[in-house]
Amino acid sequence: MARVLITGCSSGFGRATAVELKKRGYEVVATARRPGALDDLDVDERLALDVTDDASVAAAAAAAGPLDVLVNNAGIGVGGPVELVPMAEVRRLFETNFFGALRMMQAVLPGMRARGAGTIVNVSSVSGKVSAPLSGFYAASKYALEAVSEALHIEVGHFGIRVVVIEPGFFKTNISESGVDFGVDGPPYDELAAATSVIEERLGRGEAPGPEVVAAAIADALESPGAPWRVPVGTDAEMVLGARAALDDAAFEKSMREVLGLEW
Repeated sequence: MARVLITGCSSGFGRATAVELKKRGYEVVATARRPGALDDLDVDERLALDVTDDASVAAAAAAAGPLDVLVNNAGIGVGGPVELVPMAEVRRLFETNFFGALRMMQAVLPGMRARGAGTIVNVSSVSGKVSAPLSGFYAASKYALEAVSEALHIEVGHFGIRVVVIEPGFFKTNISESGVDFGVDGPPYDELAAATSVIEERLGRGEAPGPEVVAAAIADALESPGAPWRVPVGTDAEMVLGARAALDDAAFEKSMREVLGLEW
């Protein structure tokens, strides 16, 4: 039975992934900063874990023991124009979304390498390949995760370790509700914020699927060792990333502006 540790299991993708993998027979170690949020979760072990804290990561890795799979899911959202998001908030975002994932990888990779097997799943985003206005820093954190994952794919594949990058589009999770936005309530960027809000309504994001779709994609990737190591999830992710791969920068921007009706 494969043993998997998942970060950020209090809600969203992490919680859904814990449920899905347990259902498929994995031995699941669910983690969260507040482990009480995991009390009703049917898993094998629940651990406190703050991925922004070195000591917390070391303690959780030691308590979890040898792992077959790490799912780096913990993440937060910070939005706003590049000009106006406070630097402290940018650093806080990167501490979770990028450095947190990196801490976890460095904690578990020595054991996986010594055993000659293991899988690292990094939950990125369509924003890891395409940066949208007012979410540049969130995208930057995911771009960074994608870059490290690409290097790691080559580095540790030699030792029998797989790297899988999951790239969801828009799904119903609490990251949009718990995220913080700056500089969008007044000039000069309030008009852009209003335009992007209208675009989200037009795209039907209120009817977006739940996190179970992403959880299933993670589980399917774990059970498909020959599959591509980058996995877009959702029709919007497939459309956007397909266009990004097929078009040059100018053509891609023109296409996205037309599809979204963005006149800014």
